[in-house]
Amino acid sequence: MREIDGQAGERVIASLQEIAPDLGRYVIEYAFGDMYSRDTLDARQRQLVTISSLTTQGGCEAQLHVHLNASLNVGLTPAEIVEALMHCSPYTGFPKVLNAIAVAKQVFDERGLLPVEQS
Repeated sequence: MREIDGQAGERVIASLQEIAPDLGRYVIEYAFGDMYSRDTLDARQRQLVTISSLTTQGGCEAQLHVHLNASLNVGLTPAEIVEALMHCSPYTGFPKVLNAIAVAKQVFDERGLLPVEQS
């Protein structure tokens, strides 16, 4: 989890300690211990799936913020992230993608990555 999510992941787990410490343990054991440790997809591919899934669900902006940072941590470029989010628009609709793009803009701005160079 530290390798992929960094401090953002640690903050998520810490935020659960007072109210639902078992949920934090499940995130570490299941999501990272079981799912992220599988061999078929690499970390970049996993993050593309994750940000696409969070985008299409909608209402997951806090989790999307963490995973957009994780996507950058594992080597995805801002342009690749924007392209993946845009690719969701015909399948999930513009409102959810616009919300995801707004989160991406915030993350990129926080990391000094704006403007995003398009290919």
